[in-house]
Amino acid sequence: MLEPGKAGTLGAGKGVVPVLSDGVVVAALRASSWKEQATAVVGGREWVFSKREGELRGRWADDPEDAVRLRARQTSFWKGTWSAELDGVPVEVSSLSYWKGTHRFVSGGRQVAHSGSTGGWSPRPTLTADPAMSLEHQVFLLFLERVIMRRNATAVVAATAGAAVAGGAS
Repeated sequence: MLEPGKAGTLGAGKGVVPVLSDGVVVAALRASSWKEQATAVVGGREWVFSKREGELRGRWADDPEDAVRLRARQTSFWKGTWSAELDGVPVEVSSLSYWKGTHRFVSGGRQVAHSGSTGGWSPRPTLTADPAMSLEHQVFLLFLERVIMRRNATAVVAATAGAAVAGGAS
């Protein structure tokens, strides 16, 4: 299972989140707090994850800006579904539990991963994947989960604020 550690710990620099697999650091992720973008170092290779033309994309840092190795786009806001492509392999992302905010990742009719979250006041996404899935793909899906979790939290805050304004406007 992949899970993000606490930023700046376990040998990661300030603002860098170590990505752990069974307690061992396997990657590092520097994610923007304000934008849907990040850089990741996986196996000594640097990746750039960003949002462009309505989709999340992943490329090697030394690839041209328009290169796309990994991608994900939301296919239904209401159902919370996404469609991803990992080095040409299609992966469908659907909600596993609306209340827990977890997802199922299916490729070729077979579940290849599922997400979860750490408990507590500040939950962080986790990802349990088929051992055959490359670590780079797993880290991208963990980044996708982080983006989805933040979008959902933003939507809840906006809905709550809207309800409070509407309720106080009588």
